[in-house]
Amino acid sequence: MKRVLITGCAGFIGFHLALALKKLGFDVLGFDNYNDYYCIQLKKDRSDLLKEKGISILTGDLVNKSSLEKAYKEFNPTHVVHLAAQAGVRYSLVNPDAYIQSNIVGFTNLLEVMKKDPSVPLIYASSSSVYGDSTQTPYSENSDTDTPINLYGATKKANELIAYAYHSLYGNRMIGLRFFTVYGPWGRPDMAYYHFSEKILAQAPIPVYEGAKIQRDFTYIDDIVDGIIRAMNCSEKFEVFNLGNHTPILLNTFIETLETALDKQAIKNYMPKAAGDMEVTHADLTKSHLKLGYVPKTNIQQGLKSFADWFVAYTEEKSLQKKLRAHL
Repeated sequence: MKRVLITGCAGFIGFHLALALKKLGFDVLGFDNYNDYYCIQLKKDRSDLLKEKGISILTGDLVNKSSLEKAYKEFNPTHVVHLAAQAGVRYSLVNPDAYIQSNIVGFTNLLEVMKKDPSVPLIYASSSSVYGDSTQTPYSENSDTDTPINLYGATKKANELIAYAYHSLYGNRMIGLRFFTVYGPWGRPDMAYYHFSEKILAQAPIPVYEGAKIQRDFTYIDDIVDGIIRAMNCSEKFEVFNLGNHTPILLNTFIETLETALDKQAIKNYMPKAAGDMEVTHADLTKSHLKLGYVPKTNIQQGLKSFADWFVAYTEEKSLQKKLRAHL
């Protein structure tokens, strides 16, 4: 039986991956530090669902190498999927140290633990942010990644370089996955689609940067999970793959689709381009299709409808729980 250690298991992607792997009959152990970058209660709600499915999650921080090493040795994984990271572009402008600690120190600690066990493959999360201000679109894995325009992207590029160094030194099999704007049910509250939904339902203005000229290659969570599982089965010794949808969506089109899914009109507040924002992301999937068999199946209309249905139900449930507690 495959035994999969997932770091960041209480996070958005880790949560969905853990459920999918458990359904396939794998033994799954999660590792998460439950940091407060966004709502901890959402992470706990995800964890509660995972525990109901028989998935254990250890509370620990990758920066503490001894706790990670203990968990690794006791579980003895056949695969490691590394999804734990300090996410977000704008937060890096105000708290850069969080990115260095989690994305550089934590990642290196994991590689230090794994170097003694080269038979265990590592599948780790990179990001479309590594492409920075490159004007060559769609982005292929051979495109220039030497000019990231935010610290988050720089740390993800550093992960790829550090991974290659450890692969060269110790022989561990490593697959990096450049995710393109992942969205869906149980998503992150700091992401635009989640934040927009809160504002739209509250009939509050939403910030629309750069006159809605921004385009994003929105990728539904089920397609990302499928790509990760395919990467787990990949025989390559060292590779980096794009996991996207290959269909950039204008921000205004995205908002209109979200309005339809929520059945409510948005109030738009147009603002200048935000510092560190890329204008366009667009994944070239030629390589991931050829070597992984990866083909995204969910369009933006289907994906946002699924998210909106979950979001409304989850929000109403939390509101009801809050009212019940107030009357106790």
